Amino acid sequence: MALFQTLLHSVMGSNMTISKEKCYNPQDPTLNFVDRDDDLDFLYEGFKSPRAVMSCGHAVTPTSLTNWCLRLLEQGERRFTCGVCGAEWPFSEVLKMALLTPQEILQFQKTLAFNAARQTFKTKLCPGCRSSVERENGSDLNVLCKVCTAQKGRPYEFCWQCLREWKGARPRKDRCGNRGCCNQSLKTLETCPEIIFESMKGIHGCPSVRACPTCGLLLEHSKKFCKSLVCPQCKVKFCFVCLKIFTDCLKTSGPYAPCPSGVAPRQKSIPVWQKK
Repeated sequence: MALFQTLLHSVMGSNMTISKEKCYNPQDPTLNFVDRDDDLDFLYEGFKSPRAVMSCGHAVTPTSLTNWCLRLLEQGERRFTCGVCGAEWPFSEVLKMALLTPQEILQFQKTLAFNAARQTFKTKLCPGCRSSVERENGSDLNVLCKVCTAQKGRPYEFCWQCLREWKGARPRKDRCGNRGCCNQSLKTLETCPEIIFESMKGIHGCPSVRACPTCGLLLEHSKKFCKSLVCPQCKVKFCFVCLKIFTDCLKTSGPYAPCPSGVAPRQKSIPVWQKK
């Protein structure tokens, strides 16, 4: 099963809010408690837990914080930001302050991965005005937002990868000048473990995650059945081992046999889908 399909089923089939309240331990010395309203309690009212302060200075309860972060994930966000001031919270802080359960941690991680997998799509929201922007050049991370440019009276460019206002030289296809900007899909391709197929023998050294050679969507093999996959985005069937179109692969080997050309090396770039 494709990684995208697995994530989609897991994310869309989950409840994106929690109803059972979680409470801080008032004796926890690692928390900074305050006697004031919950700043995130504009969606759900009446939480009884003591209020604790996030790194940005706003007060939360573990339940309001969990539900707010779930809402961000449901909207496709890949970062956790304060609903009041917009400050970014690291996942480690959210994990601690939201009192995330093991099940919630898994849900958060799956949804983050699902949202990251959609980064190959051609349309994203501008970080300045939140309008939809389409990237015209698939090999350049620098994108001009016409709406912000008109509003600000100057060219407004942002990074397609980290979704922050552009810094550094242009054009660039690897990263912008913002600190921490990196291609998470490439990082996954570089660091994923090797796969051991259950139904095929003699295939060694194959990465467990591949980018579809047609559209770039990250996919994972189930380890079962034959070596082919059908990409859920572009619908192209390809060989997970040699990365050739599967009909071409079958000309030289069977569906359960090693490929004569061997295992394709780890991909160092994400293919850009050229729709016809």
